[in-house]
Parts: sequence; C-alpha cells; structure tokens
Amino acid sequence: MTADEAKAMLLELDDILRNRPPRETIRHETDENFAWLGRAAAAIALWKPHKSIPMESHIADIQQTLGAGATKGYANVLILLHQARSDLLMQLEPQTNVAIDQGQVFVYFDQIRKIIELATSDIFIVDPYLDAEFVSRYLNYAHKGVNIRLLTTHKLASLLPSISALSQERTGNVEVRHRDNLHDRFIIIDGTNGYQSGASFKDGAKNAPTTIFEISDAFNGVKGIYEDLWINGVVKFPAAA
Repeated sequence: MTADEAKAMLLELDDILRNRPPRETIRHETDENFAWLGRAAAAIALWKPHKSIPMESHIADIQQTLGAGATKGYANVLILLHQARSDLLMQLEPQTNVAIDQGQVFVYFDQIRKIIELATSDIFIVDPYLDAEFVSRYLNYAHKGVNIRLLTTHKLASLLPSISALSQERTGNVEVRHRDNLHDRFIIIDGTNGYQSGASFKDGAKNAPTTIFEISDAFNGVKGIYEDLWINGVVKFPAAA
C-alpha cells in the first residue's frame, strides 16, 4: 500500500468510526446498519484481506438474537477497525527520534519525506544551506495546497530558480526569506510539530552520522524564535511587485 493509499484508507476508517451506530441499535435490521457493517467489512478487507474472515465472524455475532453475543461481536468489529487505524498511523508517521549512520542517505531521506508528507496546511523549514537539490529531493512530497516557507542564508543563487519553477506547479504558496547567521535546521509542520536535524537537509548522512529529533518541551520556544526571524526576514521569493 502506497502512502497516498494509506492516507485515503485512514480517512475512510476515521469516517467509519465517527459514524458508527449506537451499540444499543446495532442489531436492528435497518438499511443504515447494513450499510455501515458492509462499509466496515470492505475497509478491513482492503487493509488486510486475511482479516476478512474474523470480521465476517464478528458481524455474524452481531446478528445473533442474544444480546451478549451481539455486544461482543460489535466490540470485536470496533477493535479491528481501531487496529487497522493504528497500523496505518504507524506506517505513515516518522519515527520521532532517529540516529542515522554515515552513508545511510536513503534512511535520512525517507524520514524527512515522511515528515513533509504529514503537513496539511503549512511547512516551515529553516536551514542555512537550502539549495536546488533540496527542492528537487523533498518538496514534491508536500501535498497540494500546503504552503511552503523556507528561511535560509546561503545558496540563494541555486535555490531561487528552482523555487520559481516549483511555484508554477503548486496550488499552495511558496515563500523564501533570508536571514544572516542561521545555524540550526528545523522543520515545523502545521505550526504544531517540530523536528530538528543534526545535518543540513540536503546532505543528511552523506558525510557523517546524524540525528533527527522531534522537539517536545522546547517546541513553543523554538517556534516563537523562528517565526520572529521569519517575520523580520528579507523576502527573496516571491519578488516584490
């Protein structure tokens, strides 16, 4: 299952769980209950086909006339749906703290890609050495409509033409601002989660071991510092009219 398929499946499971019938009425032979059970069974079959057999057994239990058997069957259906949801979340979410050995370039790339794919509204990236290679390697993984903000210092001659080309293919805003004396590397996703890389995003694990950490206790402080730097940064793209 691809990442896009997993995300679509996760949305479907969330909607199924959100619209589940009350336990007290699940045994009623209504079109609404039949439709919900059929939808739940189809989702489980698509997630893991071999789980269809226990799912069908649990649905049969729901349709028993004995209340205790039906209640147990309904609970087991919900457990399977939550199991599928948790499995997909673990596949999609990056490991929060990762040590990456020198030369494990793909491992580093894959972790950063997963972080970028989490964004639903805004990606804010801070790195003094962002360039065209970074753009081509990572930013195509940002979902359509997600705004991209890059705060950087060096390599603007390489970065800006690539950003200009990318912006013509995206529905979300793409902005670049310049600040002197940047050192650390951060990705802030949707203003709610932050990650720090020990190496420049474009060179991660190429020349030395590195780490990727999710920022926890210090997140609000880090976000505040770099949002202030962003507000006071020099706009480099899009150019002022």
